Amino acid sequence: MIAVDVMRANVFRAPGEFTIEEVDRPRPGAGEALIRITLTTICGTDVHIVKGEYPVRPGLVLGHEPVGVIEELGAGVTGFEVGERVLVGAITPCGQCHACLSGHTSQCGHGTGTEALGGWRFGNTIDGAQAEYLLVPSAQANLAKIPDDVTDEQVVLLADIASTGFSGAESGGVRIGDTVVVFAQGPIGLCATAGAKLMGAATVIGVESDPVRLAMSKRMGADVTLDYTKVDVVDEVKKLTGGYGADVAIEALGTQPTFESALRCLRPGGTLSSLGVYSGKLELPYTAFAAGLGDHRIVTTLCPGGKERMARLIAMVRSGRFDPTPLITHRFSLAEINEAYRVFSNRLDGVLKVAIEP
Repeated sequence: MIAVDVMRANVFRAPGEFTIEEVDRPRPGAGEALIRITLTTICGTDVHIVKGEYPVRPGLVLGHEPVGVIEELGAGVTGFEVGERVLVGAITPCGQCHACLSGHTSQCGHGTGTEALGGWRFGNTIDGAQAEYLLVPSAQANLAKIPDDVTDEQVVLLADIASTGFSGAESGGVRIGDTVVVFAQGPIGLCATAGAKLMGAATVIGVESDPVRLAMSKRMGADVTLDYTKVDVVDEVKKLTGGYGADVAIEALGTQPTFESALRCLRPGGTLSSLGVYSGKLELPYTAFAAGLGDHRIVTTLCPGGKERMARLIAMVRSGRFDPTPLITHRFSLAEINEAYRVFSNRLDGVLKVAIEP
């Protein structure tokens, strides 16, 4: 049994106010598991929260990308043992509700119907992973064992950004031979670039202005990179596709200009796969949308989660098909969380993703 009843955690208090505090250490009930966090990270969504752009309750522990070791198992959780290393997705479906059983696990209704964004609980509606310990709900559906030959750093980014980025290509229906343009080469956009290449795209075009991110885009599989401050991206995509436009455009930032440019890059019948988190008013220009008659599709996706999704992503890493470790550019301890947020949220020192070790 655990000897002490408190742990250190990054607690949100108000917009702009978060700090490491001692809080009660949770105990797993039936169907739950307690894991000791060995590695986590910061997501752009965490930055939105601390800026007050996405509301959460004061006193919430932040973070949703956990890697750790099983410390305790609640009643009814089978097939796992204390001491095993596990990856838990940012999305924790119950596996039993209407949404989960219909294949929409990210919109989990927690045992009943369906709820928009319901699968995202860590650091949103329940305490999250920027802590020494984490209580995992519906553990049977959400603990993914990590093989001994895979490191924590190889899997920590699978919990969210890799799963989200890959899903941009999957939801967009990328096919062998397609031309895909990915707007924004931040961590999620870089994983979308890698995902499009893995799905068989013949040409992947990465759009960004940051030279560090443009270089990483090439490393993640982009065949062409475009600096939107130096060229007209829509014109360049049309030139690269013989005037037709891209088969799939993936929007990975969440702004009106990137959304509109992605739409304008599409060929008739093409798909805009949107991963960005939007705020304010998003407009759909009818000229870019062919007045609604161009057979375009617009699809949105919340990060897929659950143990089967995590196991598949681990398999891609283990096989050597995908290596997320170059995206981890900075490392901090949990005690240095404020500095980690400062560096990450301000994009300082060429940062892409930070690793946080309790």
